[in-house]
Amino acid sequence: MKFDIWLPTASPMATPELLDEVAREAEARGVTTIWVGEHVVLFPDYASHYPYAEDGRIPAPPGSGLLEPLVTLTYLAARTSTVRLGTAMLLLPQRNPVYVAKEVSTLDWLSGGRVDLGVGVGWLKEEFDALGVPFAERGARMDEYIQALRELWAGDAPTFRGRYVAFAGAYCRPQPVNKSVPIIVGGHSEPAARRAGRLGDGFFPARGASAELIAIARQAAHTAGRDPAKLEITVSLPDDLAELETLRRLGVTRVLVPATGGAGLPARIGGPDELATWRQVIERYATV
Repeated sequence: MKFDIWLPTASPMATPELLDEVAREAEARGVTTIWVGEHVVLFPDYASHYPYAEDGRIPAPPGSGLLEPLVTLTYLAARTSTVRLGTAMLLLPQRNPVYVAKEVSTLDWLSGGRVDLGVGVGWLKEEFDALGVPFAERGARMDEYIQALRELWAGDAPTFRGRYVAFAGAYCRPQPVNKSVPIIVGGHSEPAARRAGRLGDGFFPARGASAELIAIARQAAHTAGRDPAKLEITVSLPDDLAELETLRRLGVTRVLVPATGGAGLPARIGGPDELATWRQVIERYATV
């Protein structure tokens, strides 16, 4: 079981000094992947329900925002040579997929093939409204965009025609090092699990990973004519470390540990103790 680092990038707390420290220590201690999340805009008041907290509120300091993930990973790529670079999660339905294909393939090419693209449908309707993207269509857009990405990355003369995106002979260079980038589908719902099985290289049910969701993802892979055993399962670090053995038996092979805390460590998102907490996290989990 691999223990990766999930790095909250709330500004202004996620300073260049913090990113430099994370890059240096992760590389030195053999961390497999550093993951960062995404929200292009946040709001002081919103009706949407954040699905990973009991109170439905995203745990970000008031007035803060998140660093743009692909720019952040490019910064980290320039300071590392072996650690992989992941998004957990890029909100794919909010973005133009042709631009995403270009940005991700460029980052993968420049970093020597080190990118893992985690994608999610999003939960903050107000954010979709600000971007002019229909919230109700986000699932359908996600399915189509994933297929378009793969065509742009692998095709000699990429051609695709869908409801939301279409192109013919629109080659996208540079292509990723392996003409593909692993796509990890995030989400805690049955539709997300089925999408992961049909279209993803991995499934990240985040909090509340269950045998049922994992089974749904694997069955969807089987139905789609894919090998369920090749679907990598990732979860967030559980509050009780005793649950890790159960997760291992379910086939979980990757655990994301928040850089601002973990089981038995103080949870901090921003603040003067950020670097100290990061060092505690990396010392505890990097060699597990």
